[in-house]
Amino acid sequence: MATPNDQAVLQAIFNPDTPFGNAAGLDLGEEAEEEEVDEDRVFPQEQLEQSKALELQGVMAAEAGDLSTALERFGQAICLLPERASAYNNRAQARRLQGDVSGALEDLERAVALSGGRGRAARQAFVQRGLLARLQGRDDDARRDFERAARLGSPFARRQLVLLNPYAALCNRMLADVVAQLRGPRAGR
Repeated sequence: MATPNDQAVLQAIFNPDTPFGNAAGLDLGEEAEEEEVDEDRVFPQEQLEQSKALELQGVMAAEAGDLSTALERFGQAICLLPERASAYNNRAQARRLQGDVSGALEDLERAVALSGGRGRAARQAFVQRGLLARLQGRDDDARRDFERAARLGSPFARRQLVLLNPYAALCNRMLADVVAQLRGPRAGR
């Protein structure tokens, strides 16, 4: 008989986009923000529009492979509104793509600090920081950041938590073994 934790892990494996409550000792559903905070309401409208336009130019440049222009536009957006977290998130992504992991982490730390760990900018910063931690083999740090991003409503972070869960990995392995047994030996082996 499966325990409630086993059932929650299986639910998360088969339906990764649904909240998985108390699986792996997490209670993500209760702490999720009910309403998205308007993080930009505190900024003067004209400067905000200019900053967003610069960020959009930076994103378009990055997508076109022009990381130096992207970094320049994100830097301009940061100079225009240095207390706005969004541009730091975008610049972190461009820095990471350029191979500057320490610079990316600095920008993500700044985005988390500016956002107060709340809202869309914080959610994006935690996801990016969690991914960098995973790439560096720091799974405990990654787990902490994904937990925070999941609490802020990130389905991607929830899926990453399932992947980091050793019980989920064991279930996936056992499930693969069962499926292989059900398929039986293949002809020509």
